[in-house]
Amino acid sequence: MRVAVYYDNRDVRLEERPRPKAGPGELLVRIEASGVCGSDVMEWYRLPRAPIVLGHEVAGVVEEVGEGVTRFAAGDRVVTTHHVPCNACRYCLTDRHSVCDTLRTTRFDPGGFSEYVLLPAINVERGTFHLPDHVSYEEGSFVEPLACVVRAQRLAGIAPGRSVAVLGSGISGILHIQLVRALGAGPIVATDISDHRLESARRYGADHAVRADADVPAGVREGNAGRLADVVIVCTGALPAIDQAFRSVDRGGTVVLYAPADPGITYDFPLLDIWENGTNIVHSYAGPPADMRLALDLIAAGRLDVASMVTHRLGLAETGVGFGLVIEGGDSLKVIVEPQR
Repeated sequence: MRVAVYYDNRDVRLEERPRPKAGPGELLVRIEASGVCGSDVMEWYRLPRAPIVLGHEVAGVVEEVGEGVTRFAAGDRVVTTHHVPCNACRYCLTDRHSVCDTLRTTRFDPGGFSEYVLLPAINVERGTFHLPDHVSYEEGSFVEPLACVVRAQRLAGIAPGRSVAVLGSGISGILHIQLVRALGAGPIVATDISDHRLESARRYGADHAVRADADVPAGVREGNAGRLADVVIVCTGALPAIDQAFRSVDRGGTVVLYAPADPGITYDFPLLDIWENGTNIVHSYAGPPADMRLALDLIAAGRLDVASMVTHRLGLAETGVGFGLVIEGGDSLKVIVEPQR
């Protein structure tokens, strides 16, 4: 089978590998759509593991069913996730799935940028879901990234009437904006350094858009009846955005550190201000099974418009081009690789 092998951000090669076979409890899935995630191009994270086949935002068709699998059959349309928790340890049982020891040891074989993917038994059991017939494979590929957004907003307590600022209007920021709107929260203020992305933020539900290189706290007040935001979601690891977040959150509000920073990066917290203002700090990573299920239900019900977010569709041989589009930003929003093309 064909696979796109990552060596670095500028070197992604189309290679051939044997097609895996489904063992007991496993599924072999033919990948129809695989989204390029911003984490796919974080070289500090990827290079130590290279060469590697990346791709974890996937949807496809069950090709082969391993012994003992009863919930799925050949021909079923599915979405799945690469990292699944054990759902039994003390972390999982207290809704801290992201730090479960099992979570980061689970993965696809080889990865979503390939024609076929083997799902281990634990992924089949806890992270694989039937894709409704009316939901496209492209839309299905959004389930995993949306599940991450669902978890972050759940931990942040997003609710109707809560004002929200989203700092960074790339793909994650736009998903956050859409989910905030779907949950009835607002007003929503969005920021970015790109006018094109600010236009996208308005299109997908932001009430007010502010250039990230302008006075962001003032822009938040302008878009929120003179008040700072109840919740600020930081969708970039840039230190200026983190500084803006703490200056844009209202007293008793919450700052969500959604995007990772590079290793070794530190930030000097205004400790007295945080203490006096009662600022809550939340971070979030991954989307546990329950959040995957909710994300799929939201997409299936049409509560979020993910289909129109796809700006580029590429064949497997063009995976490297897709990585370049994500790195450059520009006019791309969501890049989808179609391995069967």
